[in-house]
Amino acid sequence: MTNISASLLWDIFKHARSWLANLNRASEDRKQQSITALRNIISASRETAVYIRQMNDHGSRDHVTEKQLSLLWTDLSFSLDDLGIHTLAKRCNIKGKQWASPDHYDADFITKADVSLDRMERLAQEILLELKR
Repeated sequence: MTNISASLLWDIFKHARSWLANLNRASEDRKQQSITALRNIISASRETAVYIRQMNDHGSRDHVTEKQLSLLWTDLSFSLDDLGIHTLAKRCNIKGKQWASPDHYDADFITKADVSLDRMERLAQEILLELKR
């Protein structure tokens, strides 16, 4: 058995302590990134709801706004997927594709995918509550 010098033991301890501190900091960063992404889901849901209301009031579509919504939901799907929130990421991806190409999915698929704005916001709120515990 090899004897470990006090100096080497101290270096190992310092390295382990530093590694644990960095791990904790990374966990907090990841948690904050998740909170930000989930809050962005809520904002996107509300922004989309306002556009739908405007579209219904005026009876016309705005392709520039729909492009922005498509990119917004798609970017959210990427962020959530990177954070490991895959179920919500998939729903955001569907929402992004739906705004990019409204006829891409049939109504039955959209119903089964459960991507209503209320559902998306509710899921984000539920996950936020879990993260804050």
